[in-house]
Amino acid sequence: MTTESTSHKKLQEIPFSILDLATVTEGSNISSALKNSLELAQHADELGYNRFWLAEHHNMPGIASSATSVVIGHIAGGTKRIRVGSGGIMLPNHAPLVIAEQFGTLESLYPGRIDLGLGRAPGSDQLTSRALRRGPGSDGQDFPQRLEELQHFFKPTSTSSMQVHAYPGRGLDIPIWLLGSSGFSAELAARKGLPFSFASHFAPDYLLPALDYYYNNFQPSEVLEEPYAMVALNAFVAETDAEAHKLATSHHRQFLNMIRGRFGLMQPPVDELDWNMQEKAIVKGQLRYSVMGDKKSVRDQLNQMLEQTGANEFIVTSPIYDHQARLHSIKLLSEIFNQA
Repeated sequence: MTTESTSHKKLQEIPFSILDLATVTEGSNISSALKNSLELAQHADELGYNRFWLAEHHNMPGIASSATSVVIGHIAGGTKRIRVGSGGIMLPNHAPLVIAEQFGTLESLYPGRIDLGLGRAPGSDQLTSRALRRGPGSDGQDFPQRLEELQHFFKPTSTSSMQVHAYPGRGLDIPIWLLGSSGFSAELAARKGLPFSFASHFAPDYLLPALDYYYNNFQPSEVLEEPYAMVALNAFVAETDAEAHKLATSHHRQFLNMIRGRFGLMQPPVDELDWNMQEKAIVKGQLRYSVMGDKKSVRDQLNQMLEQTGANEFIVTSPIYDHQARLHSIKLLSEIFNQA
C-alpha cells in the first residue's frame, strides 16, 4: 500500500465480520441451511464479530440467500448486537425504490444494526439475469445512477424534483457500502466517499490495485471522512493444519465443479481431490486469499494479509460442509482476534 494511513495497523485493531451464503449441503435442504445460518449468526453475535452479511445469488441450488432482504430480517430478529446486512444486494436486479423500502423496513425493525452493501453484477448467469431484469438492457452500466437514486430515497428531504418517496426509508441513516471484484466500485466508492469491500475471496487479481486506487483517491463525504476498506477472505480454522486443509476441500470441490460447468450442493471434504494440474492451478489461484490451519498458522497468515492490504476490517466466509466444524472454525478465529 502506498498510503501512509493504511500502514502500521495491528490485528487487535481490526474488526472481524462474517459473510454467509446460507449454503445448502449434500444430504440437506434449504430449510436446514437457513436454520444453520441463524445459528451461525447467533454464535458470531456471542463471540464478538462485528457484522453478519448475506449475499444475493440466483439459480444456484447450493445457495439459499437469494431473497436476501428476507433472510436479513430472519437473522436480525434472532440476534441481539451484531450488525446484519447484505454482501451484497445486486442493485441492477432491483428498482432502487424497492430496496429503499426493504432496507427502510429492516432499519425500522432493527435500528442501528442494518448495513446495505451493493454490487452491480447479476449474481447469476445471463439467462437468470434476463429473468430478473426482464430484458437485456440492464447490464449494470447505469449502477452509478441507480446508486444516486437510492441515496435520494434515504434523504430526509429531497433536493431533486422526485415526487416519489420511500416509506419506510426516508430520513433513515443506513450505511451504504460498495462491493466489488474489480476497479469499478473502488473508483466509485472513492469518488463518493463511501466504505468499500473487495471480494478477494473469489476474485483476488484486482484486490491490491483496487485498494491502492481507493486509498489514494478517496474524497471525504458527509458519511465518511477517511477511506474504510473491508477485505473478504476464506477462512478454515481447526485444531490442526491437516484438519483445516481437509475442511477446505469442500470449497475447492465447489470451484472445481464450476470450472467444469456443474452447479450443485456443497459436497463433503475428501482426502484427495480429483483434478488435473491446470484445474488445480486455477482453483488455488482464485482462492489464494484464504487463511487455513490451526490458530497459530492462521494468525500469521492474517498478519501478513493485514500488512499487505492495510485493511480496516476483515470479513470471512467459511464454506465448510459440516455445520459443527464451521461453528468451531469461527470460534477459533474469534480467539485469534480477541487474543491478538
